[in-house]
Amino acid sequence: MILGVGVDIIGVARLRRWVNIPGICERFFHPEELADARSRGSAQVLSLAARFAAKEAFGKALGTGLRGIRLSDIRVNSRFNGRPEIILYRTAAEAMARAGGRRLHLSLTHERDNAIAFVLMEGT
Repeated sequence: MILGVGVDIIGVARLRRWVNIPGICERFFHPEELADARSRGSAQVLSLAARFAAKEAFGKALGTGLRGIRLSDIRVNSRFNGRPEIILYRTAAEAMARAGGRRLHLSLTHERDNAIAFVLMEGT
């Protein structure tokens, strides 16, 4: 059963500014997300923008937003075949459990100026 959907769009320029501010990316992203994004060279900012949009879309799918959730407790991972997935830790996992969520589906896209994420949350 579908419990919630969320979509978010973010301007890539916002993340381009963030990567030059010491400590801000570490505040919003899981260490493995940062390592993966940084390995993408010039596509780093696009990757971070899409991942940040996914975090916002997750909050919308919850129906409660991200209040009380540490953004670094939400990790967007690329599976071996390139398919994106959301992995939840601590505060994010607890919020999903409270909402009755069992599974998340994620779609990401980006181009030069914008990144978009769509999240669908399934329950029992």
